[in-house]
Amino acid sequence: MLDTTVQPPRTRPEKLTPVVRKGLLGLGLGNALEWYDWMVFGLLSAFIGPNFFPNTDPLSATLNALAVFAVGFAFRPLGGVLLGTLADRMGRRRVMLLSIMLMAATTLVIAITPTYQQIGAWAGIILVVCRILQGISTGIEAPLSTSHAVELVPEGREGLVAGLMSFYVNIGILLASLVSFLSSLVLGGAVMADWGWRVPFIIGAVFGFVVLYLRRALPETLHPEEMASNTPRAVWTGVRKHWLSILAIIFVVGAAQAYNYAWNVGLPSAARSGFKEDPTAVFALTTVLGIIMVAGSWIIGKLADGRSMSRWFLVTRILAIPSVFLMLMYVQPGIGGFAAVLLGGSLVLVLNMTLYNVVSTSLMPKNCRGTGVALGYGIGVALFGGTASYLLVWLQSVDLSWVFPVYVAVLSILSIVLYLAARRANGIFVGK
Repeated sequence: MLDTTVQPPRTRPEKLTPVVRKGLLGLGLGNALEWYDWMVFGLLSAFIGPNFFPNTDPLSATLNALAVFAVGFAFRPLGGVLLGTLADRMGRRRVMLLSIMLMAATTLVIAITPTYQQIGAWAGIILVVCRILQGISTGIEAPLSTSHAVELVPEGREGLVAGLMSFYVNIGILLASLVSFLSSLVLGGAVMADWGWRVPFIIGAVFGFVVLYLRRALPETLHPEEMASNTPRAVWTGVRKHWLSILAIIFVVGAAQAYNYAWNVGLPSAARSGFKEDPTAVFALTTVLGIIMVAGSWIIGKLADGRSMSRWFLVTRILAIPSVFLMLMYVQPGIGGFAAVLLGGSLVLVLNMTLYNVVSTSLMPKNCRGTGVALGYGIGVALFGGTASYLLVWLQSVDLSWVFPVYVAVLSILSIVLYLAARRANGIFVGK
């Protein structure tokens, strides 16, 4: 039935208090750190692989590194279940501190771990363990930080949260590209392959301990009575009741992340390893993409602030379906073709990556939001995001490049259908 309800005029958004602003800064910088560390590993996989695994063939070593990249994603659902339940029972702040501690410490360990040539198979084992712990950490970081931010701000400011958190995510991605580019430019390809790849990881570890210091002042958004009533049984009863919403979150997140990792990790890895493009030129272009993402997320957040997140999500997700086929333009060596694909798909990418976390948060009620959103997010990223880079590079190596955009388009269609079904069955709990 056509909705003929007269919508009230849009009012000026309520201002944020200094405490809320400081809290958003700590949450946002944590997102930046997560994505910096995560993307540095993917961007430097061509250098990491030969240092941690037998260096018999550069492509095989790169695929081994990307496989370890995917291992971290596989443990995100576990992090969502364990730490999400803690966040719903004991509060958001403690879990946000634990998440950053894990990320900073494991990044430092990766930076100082000896190579395969020095300690043999132990190098790969240490790398895998660090990625598992990082997977557990990031299984809660993005979904809970967004939920925490939405609970901090006044009602109606969800668009601001979407833009702000995405802005910090893209700052992290931009820094990963920029630091990798500058390291490669200053040190050169030979030094980067030898030990220079460690420099971006050391920078990430230092960044992590700075964020940990800033997060000490995070406000708590769960009241004592809410924590007292949120027993494990109550939390998981809410999760089971909203199973359709969690299924929708899996595909809302999964489709966006498959697109994202294809553009930010898969395409650059294919350019360097498969098509032998100049690494410095590739890092320069991924840095340009990062600048577009940073500016775009800020602009989209301002435009969406106070408006319907549902409508914005549906329009942007529909646009993703045709735009993902741009990658079929890059099927042979040539930095121009790589640039056209990478930057041509950036507008739709930034639209999708700005909104998906707040949209996911809106599908779960507060009493089980930490667990439900983190579980759906972790499964979605593990199934569809973490495997995207490996799948794209492998499909290109066997001359089946056309399969990947079809795959992402199908994920995007499913995310729209399931979102509408969940919204109709359970409603939405944040925004409108």
